[in-house]
Amino acid sequence: MDRSFKERGEQIENFQKRYEGDSGRFETLREEEGSGPCKSVEGWLIMVTNVHEEAQEDDINDTFSQFGPIKNLHLNLDRRTGYVKGYALVEFEDYKQAQQAIESMDGEKLLDRVVQVDWAFKKPQRAGGKQRR
Repeated sequence: MDRSFKERGEQIENFQKRYEGDSGRFETLREEEGSGPCKSVEGWLIMVTNVHEEAQEDDINDTFSQFGPIKNLHLNLDRRTGYVKGYALVEFEDYKQAQQAIESMDGEKLLDRVVQVDWAFKKPQRAGGKQRR
């Protein structure tokens, strides 16, 4: 007699068989020494804070494109008011262009507001100088 349905115990056996062999072994990200900026999937992402609420994408694009071609730009709006939330994310393909934009624009005025510019992603500093194995 051929069964077309599974017994209760079969599900547990199949579940256990699935994780035989190389289970629990995962690929790791390459660890680099020290702290500093991290590259996102597509490029180097910088965060611009204290952006004027009436700023447009063109204002940010014109300001930061002088450092190199901008790969991606996000200027998020508040749903309720329709104004800018106060920050922008600018992505450069090249590390040097992003670094130059940070050094040049951090503490500078953009639409009568002094903006802060820094890396969006940073590697944390290790406490006590201990190395992870």
